[in-house]
Amino acid sequence: MDADLFVHVRVLVGMVVSLGIAKLLTGLVGFVQHPTRAKTYGVHLAWSASMLLMLVHFWWWEFRLSHLHGWHFATYAFVVYYAVMFFALCALLFPDNVDEYDGYEGYFHSRRRWFFGLLAFTFLLDFVDAAIKGQGRLLELGIEFPIRNVAYIGLCITAAFVRNETFHRVFAGGNLAYQVYWIHRTYETLS
Repeated sequence: MDADLFVHVRVLVGMVVSLGIAKLLTGLVGFVQHPTRAKTYGVHLAWSASMLLMLVHFWWWEFRLSHLHGWHFATYAFVVYYAVMFFALCALLFPDNVDEYDGYEGYFHSRRRWFFGLLAFTFLLDFVDAAIKGQGRLLELGIEFPIRNVAYIGLCITAAFVRNETFHRVFAGGNLAYQVYWIHRTYETLS
């Protein structure tokens, strides 16, 4: 019964994740379709790539919920809400148009408090998600997990209020590199 219920939960979460991926891919392909419509911005592109990786990773790591016994509506609602936060981040990266801004740099910095505020919130949600998967999962993740999440929350809060170009480039690039490292080391295989 629990396996069937998880498949049911996974379908809705998959739809939300798919909407986020579609939003990102549509936005990224739009740069090829209309290269002169809006000026691109490297930091924005790095966060777009990062969000795509985060969504694929989210879908992968949520498989651990298949081991959860005794699903409750609150757990189901949490997982759906968590996926919705990722979709919201993708929608913030690619609005319907950026005509009122000087390209994606102006747009990104005008919405950076929203973007980094929601991103920080997802790292808080990550603590709840890990706890739902059980004490064993928290122990598997080790001390790096809480340090990582707290560091990301601090960096996101800083990024929300600081416009320094060097900081944003280093944060975006460093995030992408660390994210690849974390996924490879922590989630390479599912057991």
